[in-house]
Amino acid sequence: MSFHTFHIVEKSPWPLTGSIRALVLTTGLINFIHNNNIYLLSLAFIIIIITIIQWWRDIIREGSFQGLHTLKVVEGLKWGIILFIVSEIFFFLSFFWAFFHARLSPNIELGVLWPPMGISPFNPFHIPLLNTTILLSSGATVTWRHHRIINKAYSQAFTSLLLTILLGVYFTALQALEYVEAPFSISDSIYGTTFFVSTGFHGLHVLIGTTFLIINLYRIFLGHLSNTHHFSFEAAAWYWHFVDVVWLFLYTFVYWWAF
Repeated sequence: MSFHTFHIVEKSPWPLTGSIRALVLTTGLINFIHNNNIYLLSLAFIIIIITIIQWWRDIIREGSFQGLHTLKVVEGLKWGIILFIVSEIFFFLSFFWAFFHARLSPNIELGVLWPPMGISPFNPFHIPLLNTTILLSSGATVTWRHHRIINKAYSQAFTSLLLTILLGVYFTALQALEYVEAPFSISDSIYGTTFFVSTGFHGLHVLIGTTFLIINLYRIFLGHLSNTHHFSFEAAAWYWHFVDVVWLFLYTFVYWWAF
């Protein structure tokens, strides 16, 4: 029996399965690129789904049913998500660094032009502007949901969170449409590389954030969250706001400034 406010994590197989997933995923990607074989890649996604479901189940059980997420533990979780978001900031900073290096000083191979000769950039006032409006609106609805759950208006919290998820899915669909209609590819000089890598990883983060919000929507439905016990949602909301801010930088510089 413990007499402290800290939660000593029990032995778990999920970090191991997550590591195996990383190995299978990278190997599967290489196999897919060179041999057009999707079997290892499909196996990696299956392992990802299983690991996410089981690991999330264990954390939900610890926090909602076993009472192990004390104030000290929640404080540690908050610092954990803050440091994670800081690491993500530097992750995207590397992409912006590459973009600004090429944008501010295009070399002779690019014709000393930006965008390079022969590349037609997207009109920032079409789909990119619509996506900006969508993400900013989703940031407002997720904040509304936070206020609703603090005020114990759980039905309104459910509605606002559902609206946020739908906006996130809509954003992803529009970005997929934009990729399909793109007049250039990832191999079209540094412009295509920086565009697809930066916006693609942002799209991946939108998918991750949407999944996080869906889990919280399900937890609201099950009655797991309350006005004093909802850090799971707070973490998702912080992550979602981070995704919003990154998109504002992407829209301003990668779309608008390059037009």
